[in-house]
Amino acid sequence: MAERYDAIVVGGGHNGLVTAAYLARAGLRVCVLERRDVLGGAAVTEEIVPGFRFSVASYVVSLLRPEIVRELELPRHGLEILPLDGTFTPLEGDHLWRRNDHSRTLRELRRWSLSDAEAYDEYGIAMAQMARFVKPILSAVPPDQGRIDPRQWLPLRTLGRSFAELPRRLKDAFIQLMTMSAADFLDQWFETDPLKATMSASGIIGTFQGVRSPGTAYVLLHHYMGEIDGAFRAWGIPRGGTGGVSLAIASAARALGAEIRTEAEVARIDVSGGRATGVTLASGEELAAGAVLSSADPRVTFTGLLDQGTLDPEFRADLARYKFRGSSGKVNLALDGLPDFTCLPGRGEHLRGAISFSPSVDYMERAYDDAKYGRFSARPYVDMIIPTLVDPAMAPPGKHVMSCFVQYAPYHLADGAEWDDAARERFGDTVIDTIAEQAPNIRDLIVGRQVLTPLDIERRIGLTEGNIFQGELSLEQLFFNRPVPGWARFRTPIDDLWICGSGAHPGGGLMGAPGRIAALELLRERGRRKGVRARL
Repeated sequence: MAERYDAIVVGGGHNGLVTAAYLARAGLRVCVLERRDVLGGAAVTEEIVPGFRFSVASYVVSLLRPEIVRELELPRHGLEILPLDGTFTPLEGDHLWRRNDHSRTLRELRRWSLSDAEAYDEYGIAMAQMARFVKPILSAVPPDQGRIDPRQWLPLRTLGRSFAELPRRLKDAFIQLMTMSAADFLDQWFETDPLKATMSASGIIGTFQGVRSPGTAYVLLHHYMGEIDGAFRAWGIPRGGTGGVSLAIASAARALGAEIRTEAEVARIDVSGGRATGVTLASGEELAAGAVLSSADPRVTFTGLLDQGTLDPEFRADLARYKFRGSSGKVNLALDGLPDFTCLPGRGEHLRGAISFSPSVDYMERAYDDAKYGRFSARPYVDMIIPTLVDPAMAPPGKHVMSCFVQYAPYHLADGAEWDDAARERFGDTVIDTIAEQAPNIRDLIVGRQVLTPLDIERRIGLTEGNIFQGELSLEQLFFNRPVPGWARFRTPIDDLWICGSGAHPGGGLMGAPGRIAALELLRERGRRKGVRARL
């Protein structure tokens, strides 16, 4: 007889772990099933080169919801976020360095443009206000636009009132953010090309779009909604890598009574009479459950884990239109020392933050032009950090790890080409060549490397087409429509089957919001069924 749980969570990524923690907190018997031998999904720390520990995929944290940190008492379970000190953009013969010290950043901007230094303050205030305006959506459940249920629309009513109270200039700016490209939006504020290029990079993360593509301005705002200790737009490095976040959540879930199993691959979500009844593992073991919650992406969940014919044709057709379009890769380097930048030689504070290879808006757009035609960028956008400068335990004494997030690397290559070993090595070489243009000593420092293409990310982590957000964060795939129209409330056409990963609202990033909202919605529904108020 199959072992029975109140809820089974498919996938031990950070969202699945958050879901399990909240359900266990409410007294449910919960089991998390993770395919790999390590927890975390894309937020995982692994020793790739002996002695060197890497945040293999996700590498920084900002969007993690403060209510999750507080409610699950994550610091008590080992979570510690170390500050990432600004953004350094190396240039030919010069540099742009925005620091966490606001006054020093303004002095740096005045070196480039007096008007940009003045606009920078105004821009920051406006974006923070709009982020606070939109922020409640991150905790809201999208209404079903096909039903007229006043209770479902209450969050939007509150948002509408807040919008009405915004000053006219912020209303105009918000509408622009919903419709414009990141580059065009920033053009209205600034004139310094490297500044606009570096800031516009936040608008293309995880999307198959360029900085001049309409809609990328909203993605800029999405990343602006991050906060650490109440500070908007703050970014940090988790001690122990991003796997430290996942392990802290897992520790909280276990302390609350959740069972977590690794090397437990789910082969099928079992369905009987139109409802999910449990899962069957690849080993053949069957587990029964009152509810199944999948933190896998929508294609894996609905196409890979359900028997053919379980879903109606209309839902399958909508799902087929959901875009993944992986566009990024990752290069992790084990180093014997620190890179030496020609524009600012020597070891210094500039190496302790993000290092952005984004010298101009045209450079960023040309990188996208390559991807449009099925090629990885000849000169890509690279977002680089050296976490060992704030967390030395990630490498042997005197050594360093370097994390390079790279766009663009399209999942689908032109002319029938494939992401084979040779293509992977060429991609890695291109990234290192790009870094070497500004830090010529980088090749002599490398003692080991890991290159992940979108196909590698798909195979290793289970993200369809290597999309780091389980589906693009484009406007037509947000809120009501994530993952498909009519099914944005974490429920699915299969009774007692829920989704709780980044393919659900409010989307991707190391955020935890989809997992938390899905758990609370399930508890509310159980409370309604029983006629009692769920303990949240």
